[in-house]
Amino acid sequence: MHPAGRVAGPLVLALSALLVACTSEQPSPPPPTSPGPVEVDAARDELAALAAAAQDRHLVAQYAFSRPGQPDRTILFTSANDGSWRVDVPGGALGGTADVSLAATADGLFQCALPSAGRPEPARCVRLGERDDALPRRLDPRVQHPLTDWLDVLTDRRAPLAVAPAATPQGLTGTCYSVDSTSASLNAPLDVGIYCYDRDGTPTGARTTTGTLRLAAPPGPAPASVQLAGPVVVDEEPLGTAAPPTPDPSSSPSAGTP
Repeated sequence: MHPAGRVAGPLVLALSALLVACTSEQPSPPPPTSPGPVEVDAARDELAALAAAAQDRHLVAQYAFSRPGQPDRTILFTSANDGSWRVDVPGGALGGTADVSLAATADGLFQCALPSAGRPEPARCVRLGERDDALPRRLDPRVQHPLTDWLDVLTDRRAPLAVAPAATPQGLTGTCYSVDSTSASLNAPLDVGIYCYDRDGTPTGARTTTGTLRLAAPPGPAPASVQLAGPVVVDEEPLGTAAPPTPDPSSSPSAGTP
């Protein structure tokens, strides 16, 4: 064999080995890119769908409202076919000593003082503003929100909420969800707690710091429109939730004063 041939053979083998070594030292391919947008929260979607069904659910329903250390109260809720609503709240004003009715109609938002043991006067109503106005906190018994305006929050995907399935609290029925606020603001869009619904969208209960609202009986059919509890007056102030001040005995005239 020619000397050049004897040299070429080992050289080819050396080059082949070098190519294999270089190939084995190539960096590993980059990991696959992260998946697309985060999956939509199924619980949030389910709750939004039930809340939307509740907005379209027109009925007359009785709810039991309970708070620790207080007797249960019966809340009457009416959602009429024309979109108006009314909630009668026993003990909803003056520190629990006065009964009130809240109503939203095409004419506005109203509070009506209802006859009660401590206030036997006939029902009279005061217009508070437009039907979608927020109720001032000093007038707000908060019982009505899970049945009315908080449904708007639960259906709003932009609302800062965290939603998760929840076990049904004792005494309640339906499918329940735990709702928390993810906002650092002191003005949370709703009270955190557990909200429950039937499959047709009927609100079956809610448990929040305000208390526990529980559907007490099967709902009845809705009227065409709600009626205010009494006439609207323009020269009266609405009843606040705070208890009236205790009369000062020293300022009362004595029995001997003419």
